Amino acid sequence: MSATAVPSATKPLPSPALKRFSWAVLAYFIAVILWGTLVRATGSGAGCGDHWPLCNGTVIQHSPRADTMIEFTHRLTSGISFFSVVGLLVWTLRATSRGHLARVTALLAVLFTVVEALLGALLVKLGLTAQSQSPLRAPYLALHLANTLLLLAALTLTAHLLGRTRGTTRNGIRLVAPAGAIAGILLVLVVGVTGSLAALGDTLFPASSLGTALQQDFSPGTGWLVRWRWTHPLVAVLASVFLIWILVRAARSSSIGHANSDNRKLSALVSVLLAAQYVLGVMDVALLAPVWLQLVHLLGADVLWAALVVLTARLTLEPVEQRG
Repeated sequence: MSATAVPSATKPLPSPALKRFSWAVLAYFIAVILWGTLVRATGSGAGCGDHWPLCNGTVIQHSPRADTMIEFTHRLTSGISFFSVVGLLVWTLRATSRGHLARVTALLAVLFTVVEALLGALLVKLGLTAQSQSPLRAPYLALHLANTLLLLAALTLTAHLLGRTRGTTRNGIRLVAPAGAIAGILLVLVVGVTGSLAALGDTLFPASSLGTALQQDFSPGTGWLVRWRWTHPLVAVLASVFLIWILVRAARSSSIGHANSDNRKLSALVSVLLAAQYVLGVMDVALLAPVWLQLVHLLGADVLWAALVVLTARLTLEPVEQRG
């Protein structure tokens, strides 16, 4: 009998190495995002001038300033992130069968990465960096942050789906309350966007004391970016309603013993991260948003976002029971 190619439907489950690599790519992207926040918080976005992708028109930097090194490092790490996500897509295509949902999410991750690079280039070329107070900067930053969160969601879903043993294809899942899940995820995304705008206001219009900061929030003479900082905590409170709904659903599914529904540990992690974010938010206001606290706050937000995406996927993309 002649040797024949193994049908795609009989491909084995993704290897542990691929699963680890997918989570490593997600962790690396979070590190790149944190470094990008350092660029914004330190006003180093103009460290390479208006050149892109080159830095000050060259590749090798001679006697660079601190802001140049911060911005140049961000560009280097961002370039590496592109190759890592392309590698994840290629490996996923080779290791999974046709119709595997991880193929779709990995492709989306590549597309969001390309958009991320284009938005970053536009910020530089349009001069919307450092201490720029252009009216275009806020909407561009909001779009940039929204794309970043969608990118993280795509990477998180890829890693989650590669780790599944069932419910990995379109015909192998049953959607449960998808409208509520989508609405809630979008609301949490808005929390991230308003948080980035509040952080931009803190960077462009720093206050010398908490009393001064409160005066800025209600003074008609300050810009809208500062006077609208209150939208971030308000939207965060509204989003907590969705989080409570998700946690209640997770508790119910675990109690009735659905397959792959034991989400108690993940629910506990989401609860702890949510509480930590509220504490960090209060500290951010009280301490006038120092750079280190902004980084810790963003790290917690990104980890919370990833955990929430996985928990929502577990509850919404329910595997169809196998039938004989």
